[in-house]
Amino acid sequence: MDALRKQASKLREQVAKQQQAVIKQFGGSGYESSEVMVIDEVEMQMHHQLEKLYRSTRSGRDFQKEIVKAAEAFTAVGYKHIEAGTKLSEDCSKYGVENASDEILAKAASIYGDARKHVEKEQDDFNRLLFTQVLEPLRAMITGSPLEDARHLAQRYSRMRQEAEAQAAEVSRRQARVRESPIPENVAKLHAAETRMQELKANMAVLGKEAAAALAAVESQQQRLTFQRLVTMVEGERTYHERVATILGNIETEIVSEKQRKEAAPPVTPLNHTSEKTKYFLAEAMHAFDAACEKELSLAVGDYVVVRKVSPSGWSEGESQGRAGWFPTAYVEKRQRIPTNYTATEVY
Repeated sequence: MDALRKQASKLREQVAKQQQAVIKQFGGSGYESSEVMVIDEVEMQMHHQLEKLYRSTRSGRDFQKEIVKAAEAFTAVGYKHIEAGTKLSEDCSKYGVENASDEILAKAASIYGDARKHVEKEQDDFNRLLFTQVLEPLRAMITGSPLEDARHLAQRYSRMRQEAEAQAAEVSRRQARVRESPIPENVAKLHAAETRMQELKANMAVLGKEAAAALAAVESQQQRLTFQRLVTMVEGERTYHERVATILGNIETEIVSEKQRKEAAPPVTPLNHTSEKTKYFLAEAMHAFDAACEKELSLAVGDYVVVRKVSPSGWSEGESQGRAGWFPTAYVEKRQRIPTNYTATEVY
């Protein structure tokens, strides 16, 4: 019977060791969670603290990886945006040069093509910010030695705790055998088991403090760096969109203004206009008008003009004080004669 009990005891020990080996093989890459009190309440608190820090740093690392993935996606899309925008800029500029006769559309295409280059520069600057100020710092911390070293310390503590748990069970078995048979051999084995347990307890106290300090430092650095990089990414994206919006706003304003200027410009006078029979009349300027080009006629309030042609576009052509040109029809009113007190040297 004693032989059978000894054989059964050895078999249980072998099974326990095999279970521990399997746990270490498949679960040794992390920190093992356990609610078993191996030594005392102080050690249990240390175990819970390390478990919390280990999970926190793992969560922080995973969040950093998600930010890196997003920044990489933004950068990839940005490069495609630059490629497409550059091609569009070239096509617009080419159309503006080759279709100059279509003044309004060709001019709009040229304006957009030239300004589009600034949009792509802003995209390139944003890509560079993502790479240098978000991707590189986060990648460095994710794969950095401080995080790995701290996690290895915690994993060592976890394995040592499992060993201490097994050693505590060994001490209990040795104590039971001594009670059953207090022979010198059993007593010696008990003393050896207790000595090993004390060694593990001392080593765990030192390693636990070291692992907790390392993990706490990494956790603090993780949170600080991740917050800074997140703010940098948000500020960079905001600045990018603001600058692009300003550029596009200026493009729109310039294109619309150019179209309005073209549509409101005085019509081109045919070369044979002097041969056509035209009914002239006298008009007085009711509003001042400043000529924007040599084809236009500047007027001051009260000037008298001999109107020679009225265009449906809202412009009239005439002569005043020896100068001829176009002016807005709405700026003058028709008169029958020049007042006697008009002091201008000449109307024609």
